[in-house]
Amino acid sequence: MNSTLVICKPDAVERALVGEIVGRLERKGLKIIRLELRRIDVGTAKIHYQEHANRPFFAELVEFITRSPSVIMEVSGPEDTWAIVRTLMGATDPAKAAPGTIRGDLGVSVAENLVHGSDSAEAAIRELNIFFRESI
Repeated sequence: MNSTLVICKPDAVERALVGEIVGRLERKGLKIIRLELRRIDVGTAKIHYQEHANRPFFAELVEFITRSPSVIMEVSGPEDTWAIVRTLMGATDPAKAAPGTIRGDLGVSVAENLVHGSDSAEAAIRELNIFFRESI
């Protein structure tokens, strides 16, 4: 599979950074297959973050991702598109993310780090099914 899920989280939408993030993906040569502005409901958020369900920050993750609209995208490119996206995103902690990455240039907080990208080919399939059920 050459597609992956990318989410511009509520902080990216609120800070009007979606165009910048999409532009970086496209300048890298990746293609936006689908893009939808949507407020993620609590049920979907809990499914998406299920691997963190037993962690103390789970409720905060769900609260954050559901607080206002996100931009949800299917992004396609060469093999291992998910890995390319993860490199473009940078480290989860913006203070540790390299300059030139989305989080390194634009992020200000670990809790609100602008963007989500699938972390493996398997995760991409699972996450695309969560957000775009009809086609995967």
